[in-house]
Amino acid sequence: MRIAATLRLALRALRRNKLRSTLTALGIIIGVSAVIAMVGIGTGAKSQVEAQIASLGQNVILVFAGNFSSSGARSGWGGAGTMTVDDANAIAREVPGVVGVSPEVRDRQQVLANGLNWNTQILGEGPEYLDIRDWPLDDGAMFTEQDVRSTAKVCIVGKTIINQLFPNEDPVGKIVRIRDIPFKILGVLTPKGLSVMNTDQDDVIIVPYTSEMKRVSKRTNLSMITIQAASPDVSDSLQRGVSDLLRQRHRLGQGRDDDFTIRGQQEIADAATATTRVMTMLLASIACVSLIVGGIGIMNIMLVSVTERTREIGIRMAVGAHGRDILLQFLIEAITLSSLGGIIGILLGVGAAKLLSAVAGWPTLISASSITVAFLFSAAVGVFFGFYPARKASNLDPIDALRYE
Repeated sequence: MRIAATLRLALRALRRNKLRSTLTALGIIIGVSAVIAMVGIGTGAKSQVEAQIASLGQNVILVFAGNFSSSGARSGWGGAGTMTVDDANAIAREVPGVVGVSPEVRDRQQVLANGLNWNTQILGEGPEYLDIRDWPLDDGAMFTEQDVRSTAKVCIVGKTIINQLFPNEDPVGKIVRIRDIPFKILGVLTPKGLSVMNTDQDDVIIVPYTSEMKRVSKRTNLSMITIQAASPDVSDSLQRGVSDLLRQRHRLGQGRDDDFTIRGQQEIADAATATTRVMTMLLASIACVSLIVGGIGIMNIMLVSVTERTREIGIRMAVGAHGRDILLQFLIEAITLSSLGGIIGILLGVGAAKLLSAVAGWPTLISASSITVAFLFSAAVGVFFGFYPARKASNLDPIDALRYE
C-alpha cells in the first residue's frame, strides 16, 4: 500500500511540471531513438551481406589461382596460371568430404543476340555448379557431363541477359553469340541479385568449362575451383586436405609459398561482415552518448527538484514518512521519466529506421532484442542518475527542511 501511495505522489509531482518533465525526458527520447535507428541500419546492412554470402551455396570452399611470392614479387588471386582441370579432378577423387567440384574459368565478352549486344561475364563451369551454388533454374535444363566432354556450344543465362537481349521473349532454345560462336540457350537461372562484391550475379552466361577454354578464351588453366563440403564440420579438414594435395601436385617444397588461395564460406562471411559490424558498434556507441547526456539531464533536474521541494520533504517526514519513502518517491520519478522517454524513443527510432529505408533505400532490420536492450538501458539510466538526488532527498534533516526558505 505504501509503494502505491508513493507511486501516486511521484506521478503527481511529474504532472505538476509537465513542460520540465517533457524536456527532461527529451534527452532519453533522442538517445534511445538514435540507438534503435543506428543499430537497425547496421543490422540491416549486416543481414544483407549475410544473405549475399548465403547465395554462394551451402558449405562452399573456393580455391583461387594466385597468392604467391616469386623473387620478391607478390601476386593476388588470379595472378598464377598453375590451376588446372587435373587439379580439380584430383580434389574430387582424393580429398575426403568433397561432394561436388566445379572447375571455373572466368572471362568477359561482348555477346550478341536478336540484333542486340551486351558485355557480360562468361563462366566456364562443370555440370555440378548449380547444385554447389544452390542455384535452381527458372526454366529449361542444365548442360550435362556429355556436353562438357564434347565441348558443346550450349549455355544457361541469367535474368539480366534475358532483359538485355531477349526482352519479352522466351530465350530457351534461342542462340546467343559469344565471340561470334553460336551457343544454344538451354536454361534460365533464377534471379539471385547482388554478390558479396556488389556485382550483379544475374549478369552472367554459364557454359561448359571445356567450351570456354577451347572455344572462347583459348586458355589452358583455371581461374578457380568451387568445392562443396559434405558438412560444415569437415570444412576445416577439407581445406587442409586440398592445400596438401595442391602443394604436392604443384611441387611446392618446404618453405615455398602457396600458388593458390583457399577460402571457406565462413571466412568470406567474417571478412564481409567485419566492416558492417564495426560500423554498427560505432553508430551504437555514438548514440549511447546521447543516452548518457539524457541521464545527466535527469540528474540535474532531479537535484533542482529536491531543492525546490525541501519543505515538502520536511513536511512528509514530520508526519511519519521514512527516508526510504522519500528515496523511493524520487527514484520512481527518475525511472518514470527515463522509461517513458525510452518507450517514446523506441517508437521514434523504429519510425526513423523505416523512413530511412523507404526514402534512402538503406536496408534496416529492427530486432526485438535491440528494442528490449534499449528500453532496459533507458530504465537503468534512470536508476543510475536518479539515485544520487533521491539519496540526497532521503538524507535531509526534517527540522532543517521545514525551516528551508
